[in-house]
Amino acid sequence: MAAVVTNRRVILKRYVQTGLPSEDDMEVVTAKTTLAVPAGSEAVMVKNLYVSCDPYMRGRMTRHEVPSYVPDYVPGEVITNCGVMKVVSSGHPDFKAGDLVWGVTGWEEYTLVNNPKPYLHKINYPEFPLSYYTGVLGIAGLTAYGGFFEVSKPKKGDYVFVSAASGAVGQIVGQLAKITGCYVVGSAGSDEKVKLLKTKFGFHDAFNYKKELDLEGALKRCFPEGIDIYFDNVGGAMLDAVLPNMRIGGKITACGMISQYNLERPDGVRNLFYFVSKSLRMEGFLVSNYIAIYHRYEKEMAGYLREGKVVYVEDIVEGLEAAPAALMGLFTGRNVGKQLVAIAWE
Repeated sequence: MAAVVTNRRVILKRYVQTGLPSEDDMEVVTAKTTLAVPAGSEAVMVKNLYVSCDPYMRGRMTRHEVPSYVPDYVPGEVITNCGVMKVVSSGHPDFKAGDLVWGVTGWEEYTLVNNPKPYLHKINYPEFPLSYYTGVLGIAGLTAYGGFFEVSKPKKGDYVFVSAASGAVGQIVGQLAKITGCYVVGSAGSDEKVKLLKTKFGFHDAFNYKKELDLEGALKRCFPEGIDIYFDNVGGAMLDAVLPNMRIGGKITACGMISQYNLERPDGVRNLFYFVSKSLRMEGFLVSNYIAIYHRYEKEMAGYLREGKVVYVEDIVEGLEAAPAALMGLFTGRNVGKQLVAIAWE
């Protein structure tokens, strides 16, 4: 008889159309699951070790009349995102019990992955903390790498500004900019995070945007000669302040706009004419555009980590019960570094 176990899981209770969701919009429930995969299937049963908290999940908590780029969550069903897992049982020839993998999974103790390809990836560098595969060696890292090198297309000597620079993606972008030979400045929402940017991550300069009464002036102070590349993680007022400070022919890479996700009415951008007068270009992207280069990225980033050229900061909470609060904390700046949840250890 296949083992049947209890399976704690985080579900969405209700859609949140506007405003900041609360922990009460999610619920931890207990179900039962069978650890064996269905006979004859290529499914994989995994034990979840870590799951990731990411700002884009906010959009999935809203019901969209027009489908978004990722499916909406469904009330009553488990919340899904990327995580790190250990294979318990498998019907797929590429995965066997005991394999360590990362990819799309549920916010629960055990998940049955019915279509493991292309959603699961084997962990090739287990010498690093497994949690890194929710971040620097996973989707956050690939987002930074693809967005910066494939969209921003930096060159040595460029002046680079990164918003939300101490977050999961921003901290990597800044360090990749330094490796490329760029001058890099970041913004963050606390003095602690600003210190982190300057000391641990090696940014040339940084500022606490919550203390600046004049964002345009702060950027002028940091970039007296202007900005070549803006890696935008926040949108809104910061994007508006950046535009007058861009250099001729500058590039804006739109990665995310966390300042807008919980607004009933998004902020307007007033300084759009600078796109004309400064010949600017703004381009957005999805990390899914770069899945094909993941293994190249993984190998390159593993080298940077070994050499100490890239360091990574994580904010880990323990237990599924802590997951809803951890996710909500992203929108108030409570986390320092990549936010993730530890569910179990091997």
